[in-house]
Amino acid sequence: MPADYTPATIADVRRLRDALEQEGKKLVFTNGCFDLLHAGHVRYLEQARALGDAMVVALNSDQSVRVLKGPDRPLNHQNDRAEVLAALRAVDAVVVFDDERATTLIESIRPHVYAKGGDYTVDSLNREERIALENAGTEIRILPLVPGRSTTSTINKMLGGNDTCTGSLRIAVLGSGEGSNLRAIIAALQSGALNAEIALTLSDQADSNFLKIARASGLPAQFVDGGSNPRRLSDAAQKEIFEHLERARVDVVVLAGFMRILKEPVISAYAGRIVNVHPSLLPNHKGANAPQLSIDAGDRETGCTVHLVTAEIDAGRILAQAKVAVLPGDTAETLHARIKIEEHKLLPQVLNEWRERGLPVRGAVTS
Repeated sequence: MPADYTPATIADVRRLRDALEQEGKKLVFTNGCFDLLHAGHVRYLEQARALGDAMVVALNSDQSVRVLKGPDRPLNHQNDRAEVLAALRAVDAVVVFDDERATTLIESIRPHVYAKGGDYTVDSLNREERIALENAGTEIRILPLVPGRSTTSTINKMLGGNDTCTGSLRIAVLGSGEGSNLRAIIAALQSGALNAEIALTLSDQADSNFLKIARASGLPAQFVDGGSNPRRLSDAAQKEIFEHLERARVDVVVLAGFMRILKEPVISAYAGRIVNVHPSLLPNHKGANAPQLSIDAGDRETGCTVHLVTAEIDAGRILAQAKVAVLPGDTAETLHARIKIEEHKLLPQVLNEWRERGLPVRGAVTS
């Protein structure tokens, strides 16, 4: 019986790189999980190899894949994945790494060319990796995707991912702060008031109470570094969130105190399936600080709105509202506390009625 495949070491790859450079040739470098090899991978690797004279694939270890893609992945052991990759004519060596990112490998190997698939742009590459590539003087090349081929879509087909008429609603809850709406959703699930399944929780704040609640409840929990702007997500973060949602086979994305703005590719891929709860009676007092805006305007009543999310902030279709009186002497904090009481009832109610309202789910065609 043949022995298990042994991947290359960093030293092996660095020697290959140096030998090529001495001959005036180029080493191409790419990285990924390559969990379920398909035609899209093979064609991409062929195109990448054509950019130079030899190609090394940096393969995420099993430990790394679990961190990036969740406890159900990888489907295949790292040495098996490495062996399959190494058997391809486009691949000259495979090296396995444990980190979430290939930064250390890039710094050690200093490849001449770095290739990545067309689901990325240069701006959406991980910032840490991009800086390492720039410091190494590496040429970055983005290659086109093969339409319809992806590991996630293959897994979803195997799991019957196109069946949208039965089963509980699979939701992802995104939050940045205290997590009171997440707690309310969990309570509604436990009481039977909400027929759904939390397939993913995600926060842009690593130390948020939101994530602590999720983990204490045994929910799938992910942190995504949103970047330096506290209101806007970096391109890399937008893409990472999209990938988490796709892997979790999410029907509906719930923004529960998520303080950054979602854009592409999430906003289009989940059109009609992203819902937000806002602390005002929209269209009044859009944006941040709505309770204070209501007090400043002299409103006698305000409330909360559950609405669909579109590219325009707080402008999507209103699904439900609840009113709250503005009392003499109210501060933004006291008013917001009473609004949250209504939010905690209204949001689970809307989610429980999602299909009955004729709202779209995963795999549905939206107009």
